[in-house]
Amino acid sequence: MESQVIIGIVIAIIAVVAVLYGVGFFMRRKNQEKLNDLEKRKEELFDLPVIEEVDEVKKMHLVGQSQNTFREWSQKWTDLSTASFAELESQIFEVENLNETFRFLKGQAAVKDAEETLVMMEEEVKVIRQGLKELRESEERNSLQVQQALDVYEELKKNLREEGATYGPAYAELQKQVKNIEIEFTQFVTLNTSGDPVEAREVLEEAEKHTYELQDLMKRIPVVYEELNKTFPAQLKEIEDGYKKLLEEKFKFPEENFENDIHRVARRIENSTADLAKVEVAAVEVANRDTAHEIDTLYTVMEREIDAKKYVLKNRQVIEEYINHSMKNNRQLLIEIDHTSQSYTLNHNELGRVRGFQTEIDELVRRHGAYLPQLESNEIPYSEIQGFYKDAYHILDDIENQQVEIDESLRELRKDEKVAQEKIEAFELQLRNLKRFVEKQRLPGLPGDYLEFFFLTTDRVEELGKSLNKIRINIDEVNKLVAICEEELVILDTRTKELVDAAALTEQLMQYANRYRHSHPEVKAAIEHGLVLFNEEYRYQDALDEIATSLERVEPGAFTRLEGFYFNHRDLV
Repeated sequence: MESQVIIGIVIAIIAVVAVLYGVGFFMRRKNQEKLNDLEKRKEELFDLPVIEEVDEVKKMHLVGQSQNTFREWSQKWTDLSTASFAELESQIFEVENLNETFRFLKGQAAVKDAEETLVMMEEEVKVIRQGLKELRESEERNSLQVQQALDVYEELKKNLREEGATYGPAYAELQKQVKNIEIEFTQFVTLNTSGDPVEAREVLEEAEKHTYELQDLMKRIPVVYEELNKTFPAQLKEIEDGYKKLLEEKFKFPEENFENDIHRVARRIENSTADLAKVEVAAVEVANRDTAHEIDTLYTVMEREIDAKKYVLKNRQVIEEYINHSMKNNRQLLIEIDHTSQSYTLNHNELGRVRGFQTEIDELVRRHGAYLPQLESNEIPYSEIQGFYKDAYHILDDIENQQVEIDESLRELRKDEKVAQEKIEAFELQLRNLKRFVEKQRLPGLPGDYLEFFFLTTDRVEELGKSLNKIRINIDEVNKLVAICEEELVILDTRTKELVDAAALTEQLMQYANRYRHSHPEVKAAIEHGLVLFNEEYRYQDALDEIATSLERVEPGAFTRLEGFYFNHRDLV
């Protein structure tokens, strides 16, 4: 028994030792793998061509700010390649020692420290290389950009030399600006070749800025100079010659200072030319736009008077004839109104309106008479006469339209009278027909409200007849009465038919209801009361309703059937 316990303890010890060995072997292996990775990354970092890049920039012989920047990057590399690399080597050696002596936990911590150191070194190397690259590329970039700017500069010098005349008074100032740019480029070249590309870059930016600004100015100047030197002077000369010619032809201008306006534009051109000599191109461009607008205005004034003369000569005779035509129409219309007013009442101020037309025509005659002597003696601008003619056309057109409207309304009075005469005959005939129709029904009597409406309609027709027989007929009143008579006759016709239909249906219903007279007391009572309503009070619809109601209780649907038969065979009933 004791031997078995001892064997169990031995086996347990062996198992623990095996586990510990396995764990140790695994941790040692992991640490070794990380150590190998650190060695590899260290070698890759050592293999980077940083020293070559430092030497390459060093050969550029930088000075000034560029030299200071280079020294900073060079010192950082020196510090990194000595102290930092030594520290990394020491950390790696410590990891190897700990791993060999089976101090795995401390080895893990040492590996982490070494990794952090290596990451820091990799980042610093990356920053150093980027700084060296920017210094190197700054030199190359300056060389490339200066060549581009110099090409533009040389082209500007060539244009100024070969096409100097196109820049007019700006030529001297442009030459001065070209010289200043040349000085800036010389300063740049000196700084750049002496090894200070950073400061050279600042000088280059100024030179480039001034070069491209000058390029923009030299593109814009020939355009504005062409306007100032040729376009505007030629236009002003044309305007001055045209103005003199128009004055010789006795033209008058409403603008009292037209000649001063021409001189003012000439002074504006002179001022703009002086501004151009100072290369104030933006101000000249704005001024030229205003000058062009003023020149267009001067052209417009002369063209207006030329066109106005053509218009006046073409319309002078026409406007006189139009005035006479309108005056003649107005006289005839006054005669027509006087004649018509003897037979008809005029309700729309026709006479007042036509007298108003005469006042307007008289004013046109007065103004036209006042203008004619001035026109003959060339004392008035043609544009003023043109304005009068256009106003006159507008007034005369409006007068003629209203004259036609009034004349047509006077003619309509006779037409409306004739129509009303025809309608009153039709109304009287319709009333007689309705009266005979009711009499043929041989009714015991007629309801009072029906008779009242019949007599009201008759009176209305008689009133219409009296209106038509007056010495002066009021057509508005007549037309109103015609409309009322038409409406009332429609109503009377409807009420007459309803009255006759109710009476006829009541008689039919009484005859049919008699079969229930002895068997149904309520039908008997309804018939007796219906007879009173029918024969004594002439309330035919009420009588019909009472008999129909009692019959429907006895024989549902009987009334509907009898009513349908009646309206389908009204001629036979």
